[in-house]
Amino acid sequence: MRDIVEHLQAQSRDLEGRLGDPAVLKDQVQYRALTREHARLKGILTIGERWLALAGRVEEDRQVLQTERDPELIQLVREELPDLERGLAEATAELEMALLPHDPIDDRDVILEVRAGTGGDEAALFAEEIARMYVRHAERRGWKVEPLEGTPGQAGGMKEVIYAVRGEGVYGILRWESGVHRVQRVPLTESQGRIHTSAVTVAVLPEADEVDVQIRPEELRIDVFRARGPGGRRICPPAWSSAARTRSRSTRTRPRRCRCCGPVCWRRRSASRRRPSRPNGVCRSAVAIAARRSAPTTSRRTG
Repeated sequence: MRDIVEHLQAQSRDLEGRLGDPAVLKDQVQYRALTREHARLKGILTIGERWLALAGRVEEDRQVLQTERDPELIQLVREELPDLERGLAEATAELEMALLPHDPIDDRDVILEVRAGTGGDEAALFAEEIARMYVRHAERRGWKVEPLEGTPGQAGGMKEVIYAVRGEGVYGILRWESGVHRVQRVPLTESQGRIHTSAVTVAVLPEADEVDVQIRPEELRIDVFRARGPGGRRICPPAWSSAARTRSRSTRTRPRRCRCCGPVCWRRRSASRRRPSRPNGVCRSAVAIAARRSAPTTSRRTG
Protein backbone atom coordinates (compact mmCIF):
# COMPACT_ATOMS: atom_id res chain seq x y z
CA MET A 1 0.00 0.00 0.00
CA ARG A 2 2.90 2.34 0.75
CA ASP A 3 4.29 1.86 -2.77
CA ILE A 4 0.90 2.71 -4.29
CA VAL A 5 0.64 5.95 -2.32
CA GLU A 6 4.19 6.97 -3.28
CA HIS A 7 3.41 6.24 -6.95
CA LEU A 8 0.31 8.43 -6.73
CA GLN A 9 2.38 11.24 -5.23
CA ALA A 10 4.81 11.05 -8.14
CA GLN A 11 1.91 11.00 -10.60
CA SER A 12 0.41 14.09 -8.95
CA ARG A 13 3.71 15.97 -9.22
CA ASP A 14 3.91 15.02 -12.92
CA LEU A 15 0.40 16.36 -13.53
CA GLU A 16 1.26 19.63 -11.79
CA GLY A 17 4.21 20.02 -14.13
CA ARG A 18 2.08 19.33 -17.20
CA LEU A 19 -0.56 21.83 -16.07
CA GLY A 20 2.11 24.55 -16.13
CA ASP A 21 3.09 23.74 -19.73
CA PRO A 22 2.12 26.59 -22.13
CA ALA A 23 1.17 24.09 -24.83
CA VAL A 24 -1.35 22.47 -22.48
CA LEU A 25 -2.77 25.85 -21.49
CA LYS A 26 -3.58 26.57 -25.13
CA ASP A 27 -5.54 23.32 -25.52
CA GLN A 28 -8.56 23.86 -23.27
CA VAL A 29 -9.91 20.33 -23.77
CA GLN A 30 -6.67 18.74 -22.58
CA TYR A 31 -6.33 21.30 -19.80
CA ARG A 32 -9.80 20.50 -18.40
CA ALA A 33 -9.09 16.75 -18.56
CA LEU A 34 -5.80 17.15 -16.70
CA THR A 35 -7.42 19.42 -14.13
CA ARG A 36 -10.09 16.84 -13.38
CA GLU A 37 -7.50 14.07 -13.13
CA HIS A 38 -5.39 16.16 -10.76
CA ALA A 39 -8.41 16.90 -8.55
CA ARG A 40 -9.27 13.19 -8.42
CA LEU A 41 -5.70 12.25 -7.45
CA LYS A 42 -5.67 14.98 -4.83
CA GLY A 43 -8.72 13.42 -3.13
CA ILE A 44 -7.07 9.98 -3.12
CA LEU A 45 -3.79 11.40 -1.81
CA THR A 46 -5.59 13.03 1.10
CA ILE A 47 -6.66 9.58 2.25
CA GLY A 48 -3.27 8.06 1.34
CA GLU A 49 -1.27 10.59 3.34
CA ARG A 50 -3.50 9.98 6.36
CA TRP A 51 -2.86 6.26 5.94
CA LEU A 52 0.89 6.86 5.79
CA ALA A 53 0.80 8.91 9.00
CA LEU A 54 -1.22 6.28 10.87
CA ALA A 55 0.95 3.44 9.54
CA GLY A 56 4.10 5.27 10.69
CA ARG A 57 2.73 5.85 14.19
CA VAL A 58 1.62 2.23 14.54
CA GLU A 59 5.05 1.03 13.46
CA GLU A 60 6.79 3.34 15.95
CA ASP A 61 4.58 2.17 18.82
CA ARG A 62 5.27 -1.46 18.07
CA GLN A 63 9.01 -0.79 18.05
CA VAL A 64 8.70 0.97 21.39
CA LEU A 65 6.99 -2.05 22.90
CA GLN A 66 9.84 -4.26 21.72
CA THR A 67 12.78 -2.06 22.75
CA GLU A 68 11.61 0.25 25.58
CA ARG A 69 12.00 -0.76 29.24
CA ASP A 70 10.27 2.19 30.91
CA PRO A 71 6.98 0.82 32.36
CA GLU A 72 5.17 4.17 32.22
CA LEU A 73 6.00 4.71 28.54
CA ILE A 74 5.03 1.13 27.74
CA GLN A 75 1.69 1.67 29.48
CA LEU A 76 1.02 4.84 27.46
CA VAL A 77 1.87 3.07 24.19
CA ARG A 78 -0.39 0.15 25.03
CA GLU A 79 -3.29 2.53 25.64
CA GLU A 80 -2.66 4.44 22.40
CA LEU A 81 -1.96 1.52 20.07
CA PRO A 82 -5.54 0.05 19.83
CA ASP A 83 -6.99 3.40 18.72
CA LEU A 84 -4.25 3.82 16.12
CA GLU A 85 -4.77 0.30 14.76
CA ARG A 86 -8.51 0.90 14.52
CA GLY A 87 -7.96 4.16 12.65
CA LEU A 88 -5.43 2.45 10.36
CA ALA A 89 -7.94 -0.26 9.49
CA GLU A 90 -10.59 2.35 8.65
CA ALA A 91 -8.11 4.34 6.54
CA THR A 92 -7.07 1.15 4.72
CA ALA A 93 -10.67 0.32 3.81
CA GLU A 94 -11.31 3.91 2.71
CA LEU A 95 -8.14 3.94 0.59
CA GLU A 96 -9.02 0.64 -1.07
CA MET A 97 -12.41 2.05 -2.05
CA ALA A 98 -10.78 5.20 -3.46
CA LEU A 99 -8.31 3.10 -5.50
CA LEU A 100 -11.04 1.25 -7.37
CA PRO A 101 -10.98 1.78 -11.17
CA HIS A 102 -12.40 5.17 -12.04
CA ASP A 103 -14.98 5.56 -14.80
CA PRO A 104 -14.08 8.68 -16.83
CA ILE A 105 -17.74 9.28 -17.66
CA ASP A 106 -18.46 9.97 -13.97
CA ASP A 107 -16.75 13.38 -14.27
CA ARG A 108 -19.07 14.66 -16.99
CA ASP A 109 -21.81 17.24 -16.58
CA VAL A 110 -25.39 16.04 -16.97
CA ILE A 111 -28.74 16.97 -18.45
CA LEU A 112 -31.42 16.28 -15.83
CA GLU A 113 -34.98 15.70 -17.08
CA VAL A 114 -37.99 15.32 -14.77
CA ARG A 115 -41.31 14.44 -16.42
CA ALA A 116 -44.71 13.89 -14.88
CA GLY A 117 -46.10 10.39 -15.39
CA THR A 118 -49.20 8.64 -14.08
CA GLY A 119 -51.36 10.78 -11.81
CA GLY A 120 -52.54 13.78 -13.80
CA ASP A 121 -52.29 17.11 -11.98
CA GLU A 122 -50.90 15.45 -8.85
CA ALA A 123 -48.04 14.00 -10.91
CA ALA A 124 -47.20 17.51 -12.11
CA LEU A 125 -47.07 18.73 -8.50
CA PHE A 126 -44.87 15.78 -7.55
CA ALA A 127 -42.56 16.45 -10.51
CA GLU A 128 -42.08 20.04 -9.35
CA GLU A 129 -41.15 18.83 -5.85
CA ILE A 130 -38.67 16.29 -7.23
CA ALA A 131 -37.05 18.92 -9.45
CA ARG A 132 -36.79 21.34 -6.53
CA MET A 133 -35.19 18.58 -4.44
CA TYR A 134 -32.46 18.02 -7.04
CA VAL A 135 -31.82 21.76 -7.34
CA ARG A 136 -31.33 22.04 -3.57
CA HIS A 137 -29.06 19.00 -3.58
CA ALA A 138 -26.93 20.53 -6.34
CA GLU A 139 -26.69 23.85 -4.49
CA ARG A 140 -25.47 22.13 -1.32
CA ARG A 141 -22.74 20.35 -3.27
CA GLY A 142 -21.67 23.54 -5.00
CA TRP A 143 -22.84 22.56 -8.47
CA LYS A 144 -24.16 25.00 -11.03
CA VAL A 145 -27.75 24.49 -12.19
CA GLU A 146 -29.03 26.06 -15.41
CA PRO A 147 -32.73 25.70 -16.33
CA LEU A 148 -33.13 24.82 -20.00
CA GLU A 149 -36.83 24.09 -20.50
CA GLY A 150 -40.03 23.79 -18.49
CA THR A 151 -43.72 23.11 -19.11
CA PRO A 152 -46.13 24.13 -16.33
CA GLY A 153 -49.14 22.02 -15.38
CA GLN A 154 -52.77 23.11 -15.59
CA ALA A 155 -53.36 22.99 -11.81
CA GLY A 156 -49.82 23.98 -10.82
CA GLY A 157 -46.60 22.08 -10.75
CA MET A 158 -44.50 21.16 -13.77
CA LYS A 159 -45.28 18.61 -16.46
CA GLU A 160 -41.70 18.69 -17.65
CA VAL A 161 -38.53 20.42 -16.49
CA ILE A 162 -34.99 20.12 -17.85
CA TYR A 163 -31.82 21.34 -16.14
CA ALA A 164 -28.13 21.40 -17.02
CA VAL A 165 -26.09 20.49 -13.93
CA ARG A 166 -22.36 21.21 -13.97
CA GLY A 167 -19.76 20.43 -11.35
CA GLU A 168 -17.21 17.90 -10.14
CA GLY A 169 -18.34 14.27 -10.37
CA VAL A 170 -21.95 15.17 -11.20
CA TYR A 171 -22.80 12.15 -13.34
CA GLY A 172 -21.09 9.71 -10.97
CA ILE A 173 -23.50 10.78 -8.20
CA LEU A 174 -26.72 11.46 -10.14
CA ARG A 175 -26.53 8.50 -12.54
CA TRP A 176 -28.31 6.26 -10.02
CA GLU A 177 -31.32 8.61 -9.84
CA SER A 178 -32.57 7.64 -13.31
CA GLY A 179 -35.84 5.76 -13.35
CA VAL A 180 -39.41 6.02 -12.08
CA HIS A 181 -40.16 7.68 -8.72
CA ARG A 182 -43.54 6.97 -7.10
CA VAL A 183 -45.48 8.59 -4.25
CA GLN A 184 -48.72 7.57 -2.47
CA ARG A 185 -50.44 10.40 -0.63
CA VAL A 186 -53.59 12.49 -0.41
CA PRO A 187 -52.99 15.17 -3.06
CA LEU A 188 -53.96 18.79 -2.84
CA THR A 189 -56.36 18.28 -5.73
CA GLU A 190 -58.32 15.60 -3.81
CA SER A 191 -61.42 16.83 -1.94
CA GLN A 192 -62.58 13.53 -0.39
CA GLY A 193 -59.35 12.46 1.28
CA ARG A 194 -58.56 9.50 -0.96
CA ILE A 195 -54.97 8.31 -1.44
CA HIS A 196 -53.62 8.64 -4.95
CA THR A 197 -50.56 7.09 -6.57
CA SER A 198 -48.48 9.39 -8.73
CA ALA A 199 -45.23 8.81 -10.58
CA VAL A 200 -42.55 10.82 -12.34
CA THR A 201 -39.70 9.74 -14.57
CA VAL A 202 -36.17 11.05 -14.05
CA ALA A 203 -33.57 10.86 -16.80
CA VAL A 204 -29.90 11.69 -16.16
CA LEU A 205 -27.92 12.01 -19.40
CA PRO A 206 -24.17 12.73 -19.52
CA GLU A 207 -23.17 15.57 -21.77
CA ALA A 208 -21.34 14.37 -24.86
CA ASP A 209 -17.91 15.65 -25.77
CA GLU A 210 -17.69 18.19 -28.54
CA VAL A 211 -16.48 16.47 -31.69
CA ASP A 212 -15.63 18.21 -34.94
CA VAL A 213 -17.34 16.15 -37.65
CA GLN A 214 -17.06 16.93 -41.35
CA ILE A 215 -19.56 15.32 -43.71
CA ARG A 216 -18.88 15.72 -47.40
CA PRO A 217 -21.87 15.37 -49.73
CA GLU A 218 -19.89 13.35 -52.27
CA GLU A 219 -19.38 10.59 -49.67
CA LEU A 220 -23.13 10.13 -49.08
CA ARG A 221 -25.51 7.87 -50.94
CA ILE A 222 -29.18 8.79 -50.49
CA ASP A 223 -31.77 6.20 -51.51
CA VAL A 224 -35.50 6.98 -51.67
CA PHE A 225 -38.32 4.45 -51.63
CA ARG A 226 -41.97 4.60 -52.63
CA ALA A 227 -44.71 2.50 -51.07
CA ARG A 228 -46.52 0.00 -53.28
CA GLY A 229 -49.70 -1.98 -52.80
CA PRO A 230 -50.78 -5.46 -53.94
CA GLY A 231 -49.70 -6.28 -57.46
CA GLY A 232 -47.06 -3.58 -57.48
CA ARG A 233 -49.55 -0.70 -57.66
CA ARG A 234 -48.23 2.60 -56.42
CA ILE A 235 -49.77 4.01 -53.26
CA CYS A 236 -47.92 7.32 -53.32
CA PRO A 237 -47.79 9.63 -56.35
CA PRO A 238 -44.63 9.28 -58.45
CA ALA A 239 -43.20 12.53 -57.11
CA TRP A 240 -43.61 11.46 -53.46
CA SER A 241 -41.23 9.28 -51.46
CA SER A 242 -42.40 7.34 -48.42
CA ALA A 243 -38.91 6.61 -47.02
CA ALA A 244 -35.31 7.73 -47.40
CA ARG A 245 -32.00 6.15 -46.42
CA THR A 246 -28.60 7.82 -46.14
CA ARG A 247 -25.46 5.70 -46.29
CA SER A 248 -21.75 6.37 -46.56
CA ARG A 249 -20.17 5.35 -49.81
CA SER A 250 -16.88 4.52 -48.11
CA THR A 251 -18.37 2.07 -45.56
CA ARG A 252 -21.34 0.49 -47.35
CA THR A 253 -21.21 -3.20 -48.23
CA ARG A 254 -20.59 -3.80 -51.90
CA PRO A 255 -22.67 -6.50 -53.66
CA ARG A 256 -20.97 -9.70 -54.75
CA ARG A 257 -19.82 -9.71 -58.37
CA CYS A 258 -21.13 -12.21 -60.88
CA ARG A 259 -19.25 -13.27 -64.03
CA CYS A 260 -22.41 -13.49 -66.08
CA CYS A 261 -24.48 -10.45 -65.14
CA GLY A 262 -21.78 -7.85 -64.67
CA PRO A 263 -20.75 -6.02 -61.52
CA VAL A 264 -24.15 -6.19 -59.78
CA CYS A 265 -26.27 -9.36 -59.84
CA TRP A 266 -29.55 -9.15 -57.95
CA ARG A 267 -30.13 -12.90 -58.38
CA ARG A 268 -27.01 -13.81 -56.45
CA ARG A 269 -27.09 -16.22 -53.53
CA SER A 270 -24.79 -16.61 -50.58
CA ALA A 271 -21.97 -19.09 -50.90
CA SER A 272 -23.55 -21.40 -48.32
CA ARG A 273 -26.77 -21.74 -50.37
CA ARG A 274 -25.21 -22.28 -53.80
CA ARG A 275 -25.71 -25.66 -55.39
CA PRO A 276 -22.55 -27.68 -55.96
CA SER A 277 -23.41 -28.02 -59.66
CA ARG A 278 -23.08 -24.25 -60.22
CA PRO A 279 -19.62 -22.80 -60.65
CA ASN A 280 -18.53 -20.38 -57.95
CA GLY A 281 -19.58 -16.80 -58.66
CA VAL A 282 -22.26 -17.68 -61.26
CA CYS A 283 -25.93 -17.02 -60.52
CA ARG A 284 -28.83 -19.42 -61.10
CA SER A 285 -30.08 -17.71 -64.27
CA ALA A 286 -26.65 -18.03 -65.92
CA VAL A 287 -26.62 -21.78 -65.26
CA ALA A 288 -30.05 -22.13 -66.89
CA ILE A 289 -28.97 -20.11 -69.93
CA ALA A 290 -25.82 -22.18 -70.32
CA ALA A 291 -27.84 -25.41 -70.06
CA ARG A 292 -30.20 -24.32 -72.85
CA ARG A 293 -27.32 -23.34 -75.12
CA SER A 294 -25.52 -26.65 -74.58
CA ALA A 295 -28.66 -28.77 -75.22
CA PRO A 296 -28.68 -30.63 -78.61
CA THR A 297 -30.89 -29.06 -81.28
CA THR A 298 -32.64 -30.82 -84.22
CA SER A 299 -33.62 -29.19 -87.46
CA ARG A 300 -36.79 -30.21 -89.34
CA ARG A 301 -37.14 -29.80 -93.08
CA THR A 302 -40.54 -29.42 -94.69
CA GLY A 303 -41.10 -30.88 -98.10
